[in-house]
Amino acid sequence: MSYAKNVVARHQRRKKIIKQAKGYFGAKSVSYKKAKEQLMKSYFYAYRDRKQRKRNFKKLWNVRISAACNHHHLSYHQFVHQLKEKNIILNHKMLALIAQKDQNLFAQIISKSK
Repeated sequence: MSYAKNVVARHQRRKKIIKQAKGYFGAKSVSYKKAKEQLMKSYFYAYRDRKQRKRNFKKLWNVRISAACNHHHLSYHQFVHQLKEKNIILNHKMLALIAQKDQNLFAQIISKSK
């Protein structure tokens, strides 16, 4: 008589997948095969979008810095170049925050970079 091997582990593995797929639409949250396919796609999207989030924030910071520079009749590239020449080390996130919240401080940074 044959006997089933590894049934408990297989059942636990399937339960784990179904639990992770909770909240998906239709068969994707019930069917093991569909849930596994959707989870693989979800993992791919999560990995890809973590990279895109960084990219999108960098774009947003550049736009904010550029808008503040244009207000002072200076282009973004000229401003960044002047900062590098004067060895003023501020990352884009901090520059964008300063440009958005405190225009007087940003004006001082521009004057020091010239």
